Amino acid sequence: MSKGNIGVTSDNIFPVIKKFLYSDHEIFLRELISNAVDATQKLKTLSSVGEVKGDLGDLRVRVSIDKNKKTLTVSDHGIGMTAEEVDKYINQIAFSGAEEFVNKYKDKTEAIIGHFGLGFYSAFMVSKKVEIFSLSYQEDAKAVHWSCEGDPEYTMEETIKAERGTDIVLHIDDEFSQYLEDATIEGLLKKYCKFLPVEIAFGKKKEWKDGKEVELDEENIINDVNPAWTRKPSELKDEDYDKFYHELYPMQFEEPLFHIHLNVDYPFNLTGILYFPKIKSNLDVHRNKIQLYCNQVYVTDEVENIVPEYLTLLHGVIDSPDIPLNVSRSYLQSDNNVKKISGYITKKVADKLMELYKADKEEFAKKWDDIKMFIQFGMLTDEKFYEKAKDFALLKNLDGKYATLDEYKAQVKDAQTDKDGNLVLLYTNDPDAHYTYIERAKAKGYDVLLMDGELDVHCMSQAEQKAEDNKLRFVRIDSDTIENLIKKEDQAKDTYSAEQKEGLRKAFENLLPSAEDKLRYTVTCEAAAADALPVFLTQNEFMRRMKEMSAHQQGMSFYGQMPDSYNLVVNTAHPLIQELAAKESSEQVNEEVEKDGKKETEVKTVYKLEGEDEKIKQLIDIALLASGQLKGEALAKFVNRSVDLLNG
Repeated sequence: MSKGNIGVTSDNIFPVIKKFLYSDHEIFLRELISNAVDATQKLKTLSSVGEVKGDLGDLRVRVSIDKNKKTLTVSDHGIGMTAEEVDKYINQIAFSGAEEFVNKYKDKTEAIIGHFGLGFYSAFMVSKKVEIFSLSYQEDAKAVHWSCEGDPEYTMEETIKAERGTDIVLHIDDEFSQYLEDATIEGLLKKYCKFLPVEIAFGKKKEWKDGKEVELDEENIINDVNPAWTRKPSELKDEDYDKFYHELYPMQFEEPLFHIHLNVDYPFNLTGILYFPKIKSNLDVHRNKIQLYCNQVYVTDEVENIVPEYLTLLHGVIDSPDIPLNVSRSYLQSDNNVKKISGYITKKVADKLMELYKADKEEFAKKWDDIKMFIQFGMLTDEKFYEKAKDFALLKNLDGKYATLDEYKAQVKDAQTDKDGNLVLLYTNDPDAHYTYIERAKAKGYDVLLMDGELDVHCMSQAEQKAEDNKLRFVRIDSDTIENLIKKEDQAKDTYSAEQKEGLRKAFENLLPSAEDKLRYTVTCEAAAADALPVFLTQNEFMRRMKEMSAHQQGMSFYGQMPDSYNLVVNTAHPLIQELAAKESSEQVNEEVEKDGKKETEVKTVYKLEGEDEKIKQLIDIALLASGQLKGEALAKFVNRSVDLLNG
């Protein structure tokens, strides 16, 4: 038996490991299983080149718990180690010193283990003692037993081991007794080792019989050694992809819309399968569903630094040996391979979508509502994706017909170009609430888009900004009179004097409902059309759009805090308003004005409308009702007033 100190300049590196990896201590199992799989794979390689003769036998990696001894053991039948190899790979850790190590990496705990080749030493995060029993594949090799109790001192001696390979025995610290529970270990194995290329066995399979769970003779194999993404697309059918999707997400009951199989070996290695789930609302619900693997070893499902943000809405698997198992986030952000991988995935996704669109536009349109948010998110955040996606991003009108922006512009250009050459695209986000406005637009031969998605407002602004001639405008159907939204000729002038209009305006203004904190009304008098409503509400497109965008965009909270402002338009072209105006009375009043620094008295004509309050209230309420703003007590009063007016 030999004794010695592990080759570190620090007196004790183990407390440092425990302290700085405490929050991520569960990865010890991933590291040990990965080492066991590596040893097994190396044995297969040596056998394939003739350096290992004969049948390799059982190559399963096994994990076992002994609750009485409080041990957790990871066993493999790989290449094993000689005493010299144990000394080289276990006893010699090249650190310049624990203090420098701590100062440099204290804020990057996820980088420590893999970055320094400390996979084996992660065992000490949860163990008070670790033992190695190993027998090399080499002829005449002697088995070796290594033991260490969490300090630099170790013992190493020859031992007897019947089978080739390595057993790592962890004497679990009382503080981490959860790692002696079957459910905990099986959960970690399924999380980190579900798709490793060597079978991982943990205990026996169980099933329910006669109302109780019984153990079978068959070993419980944790993993699928040949997952779908490692196979050639030509070997797989649609049902294979769907089956794998549910293997990844057993609680996901909806089928994915379609998938993309990634497979590239130059200038980097990358395989994987990405699935498009149905995405209708709530951007955050679906995130962290892409699982990152390194040579089939699970790394993380937080892939924001590896793929563009909008791609995190997809589901699936990415596997690349060119992304190290344990590196800091800042490393990922600056690593050239990661940037190339991100660009490749973006291109692959865009190409797949274009392929689907060109192959069957009708089928693509059927899926559009479910993938629209993903595509819009990508267009808004990634210029390269935008350039490709603009050719398959669709708009939908109220008749349920789909078209790209260019196609739609061509369809409505003749009818919806105003006198100044602006192409005006009308839209609604609530067809029921805007029914009256929509019917007015349709009566003039105009088409109306349905834009009720969370990102539609942002995409409209983007399209307007990118319009080559700055002659494209999206306007919501209720933002003004239809005559003003698409002006075909100069607005007709009415015969009212400025004083008459002001009297009419004040008559309506005085009877407006009391303003709420988040609601403001102003009154204007305009000649709309004789067949339009006598009084109606409009809302400024710019301010309303800014408020909607503020809900999803940082730095725009100012707009979100502003009250909703509406314009109550009194239609002076309508017979009812003309009838009211005819009842206006005027009087001459003296008004003091200042001219050339001197005060003078002028005679001014003031118009008043008296005795028509009930009719004015009724007209205001009709406008509010048409816009869905008449509720509660005000609605009840409107109903009663309507009955009274009918009774004469």
